[in-house]
Amino acid sequence: MISIYLRGDSWAHRTPAGVKLLAVAIGSLFLFQTASIWIFLACLAAVVALYASLGRQGLAQLKLLRGLTVFLVILVALHWLSGTLMEGIAVVLRLVVMFLAANFVSVTTRLDDMLEAVRPLFRPLEWVGLSSRKPALGVALALRFAPHMTQIFSMLREAWQARTGSRTSWRLLAPFAVQSLRMSDNVAEALKARGGSEGLSG
Repeated sequence: MISIYLRGDSWAHRTPAGVKLLAVAIGSLFLFQTASIWIFLACLAAVVALYASLGRQGLAQLKLLRGLTVFLVILVALHWLSGTLMEGIAVVLRLVVMFLAANFVSVTTRLDDMLEAVRPLFRPLEWVGLSSRKPALGVALALRFAPHMTQIFSMLREAWQARTGSRTSWRLLAPFAVQSLRMSDNVAEALKARGGSEGLSG
């Protein structure tokens, strides 16, 4: 269920989940306040360095960007056609940095820890008798598996390209949906085996 997590004892693994999530949130706000390509390139280099600090397994995670290639190219092309190429490059760099930063948190944070870091946001629900763990679990799962879904689409696209020579096709949507449903079933079964949201260690 949690195969995206890279086991280890690096500084990133030891850093509290809340600190990492807060850093990504603040960093994202900063990136939306700037349009400097040089700043984006510096941030990209910094994020790549974070992955490098995890060793080969960390650097291997950069392959996730393959799943975004077509989307990023389309973004740049649209901006180029509208005469705003540099703005398009800035947008792409911003997305790449934010994506890699969010994925870095996912691969270095246990789901239980991420759940407990997010849960305080939903504490007010307990005042009216509702569970704070269930919505927190939903957010934690979204943070955990969004990069994984990108990886799945990238694998499907590479298989399609190997068979047909075409880089992508709308026909990939069906197998992608099947894989997504299959993964959701596996996640549901794993959660059920652990006692649902309440079965995760708190």
